Amino acid sequence: MASSMDIPVHDIGPLLEVSEYSFVWFVALIAVVFVVIAVLVKQIRSRKKTKKADARTLRYENFSRINVSHPKIAAYEICKQGAFFAHDSEEMFGAYRTLFERLERYKYAPKVEPMDEESIALYHAYQKMIAL
Repeated sequence: MASSMDIPVHDIGPLLEVSEYSFVWFVALIAVVFVVIAVLVKQIRSRKKTKKADARTLRYENFSRINVSHPKIAAYEICKQGAFFAHDSEEMFGAYRTLFERLERYKYAPKVEPMDEESIALYHAYQKMIAL
């Protein structure tokens, strides 16, 4: 009786080299995901800057359109709208503080006289400082 060791095997071919690309595909996928995330972050940041610039422009337009012929309403609006720009620098804060103190007498009196030229000049000076 012949043992299984003596039977020649003809159906098994020689060993073949199998190329493994899964690591390369993994690294490529990670790189693509990183690039997509970087692009999204950049777009989000640019939109925030644009929105911030638009909000600032809108506030400045509202600030520059305040009608000083109604001193009580104007004093409240100048103080409210001007506070947005006061934190830009120390110089802006000082100018806002001076303007705020100058407008106090128009805010709390029941009857107020028209706004004096010095208050109007301070308002316009602050407006020019914002525009820079």
